[in-house]
Amino acid sequence: ELQLVETGGGLVQPGGSLRLSCEASGYTFSGSTIGWVRQAPGKGLEWVSTFFDQISSTHYADSVKGRVSMSTDSAGTTLYLEMNDLKFEDTAVYYCALGAAYDFWGQGTQVTVSS
Repeated sequence: ELQLVETGGGLVQPGGSLRLSCEASGYTFSGSTIGWVRQAPGKGLEWVSTFFDQISSTHYADSVKGRVSMSTDSAGTTLYLEMNDLKFEDTAVYYCALGAAYDFWGQGTQVTVSS
């Protein structure tokens, strides 16, 4: 059974960095569409990034472009989101998602940017 587990969230000061991880059990990302979505307190879901493995293409939301980078491990079972220069507005629960319609989600990891 496919499971996605996110880790790496936490409390960080503005300007700081975090690396989120999303480990897939029972699945590899090869040939898949994978990415990250976040939800800030009291707000709706916001798309963050997507990697189309079939065409090796990565896309980022304007709100994070230039500050985040997505990658996978060599085994294709762990997805990373490296986040730098974090801002207050990056505070959110971050979810990794898998599938053409983001059919599968993890449970999320909380990122809090606060001084």
